[in-house]
Amino acid sequence: MNNIKTQTHKSRVEAILNGEDPGSFVFAPNLWQWFYHHKHHKSLPREIAHCESQLDLIRYLGLAVFSRNVYSDQTAYWFGGLADCSFGDLDVQIKQETVGSDIHTRIKVKTTAGTLEETLRYIFSDSTVVQDTFLLADYANQLDAIEQFVQKRRWTFNTKAYERTVDEIGDDGCLIAGEFFSPLKMLHLILGPVNTTYMIMDFPEVITRMCETHEKAQLDLVEQMAKAGVPAMMAMDNLDTAFHPPYYINQYCASYYEKASQICHKYGSRFFIHACGQQKANLKIISDLGIDGLEGVAYPPMGNVSLLESLEETHDRFIITGGISATEIETLKTKKAVFDYIEKLFTELKPFRHRFVLAPSCNTPINATFDQILWFRQAWMKFKDI
Repeated sequence: MNNIKTQTHKSRVEAILNGEDPGSFVFAPNLWQWFYHHKHHKSLPREIAHCESQLDLIRYLGLAVFSRNVYSDQTAYWFGGLADCSFGDLDVQIKQETVGSDIHTRIKVKTTAGTLEETLRYIFSDSTVVQDTFLLADYANQLDAIEQFVQKRRWTFNTKAYERTVDEIGDDGCLIAGEFFSPLKMLHLILGPVNTTYMIMDFPEVITRMCETHEKAQLDLVEQMAKAGVPAMMAMDNLDTAFHPPYYINQYCASYYEKASQICHKYGSRFFIHACGQQKANLKIISDLGIDGLEGVAYPPMGNVSLLESLEETHDRFIITGGISATEIETLKTKKAVFDYIEKLFTELKPFRHRFVLAPSCNTPINATFDQILWFRQAWMKFKDI
């Protein structure tokens, strides 16, 4: 490994993306849900009350940006904002209404084979979006309609939104385009994980066609972004062996992951997967497919593998982000506990500093205190050069 210039957060993140030593440990927090929850509830500490966005807060803390949601609308969806979705000649209607403090979104898709409806609800009290009903409610009787939907759906890279966000970030880090999801995640999003399992058993040929169609459309978007020079992309799959067992990965995700990675590498980009839960059984599979990294790897009990194991069991350019899960927020309640944890973590992972980014595993819980956020930042400052 060769040291390169490290005078900006951007150069440090770019060093990791290039497999080089960033010179010190990189800390890139995900404060998206935490920040907007407290901003919307008017409970931001006075010290950061002037911040208008997550980016403002990260910049105030003097930390790095390596984010797939710095540009996303927290009230609208879990991810997205850099790609425009179209549906060909299908009639798609999206209506929103505010009920109390919550935002209800109804999506109606009219096809020649019938109408599909999905309802989403942004819950103000929890600052999160939930699916109240899935687009595919009765798969046995809506097969033609859902196939039309998948066949017609396409994405176009919104270069203006991307360039605007890159300009906003500047030298504070790098944007991750978190616009993607695998064929298996596509099924989870339109009918839920449980019904996905049933539909796979009941209609395997339809599932195969839908997955192939979705993969082709998504890979087109990957290529659009890679050609435009987007440095990192991420499939927002919530990878977890509970919902993504190895057999399903090989059957419904492997082709997509491998081809997306190959396209990214052709243009000098990197392809990641958002992880959330247990990873151990899938690590070698994911690594062998050429994936560049996992976002949000967590220690037990949230996960089932240590960060050191994750790094040791994957290829020598594989990047892991994580280290601060809800478990750490729940258990590390003093400054000393946080400092002891970070010192031990950085000491253990020092040989992998070029492949690791300290970050929340999934997100920063809304019940985290600002003191805890500051303690992690202070601990990083003390031990980043360990």
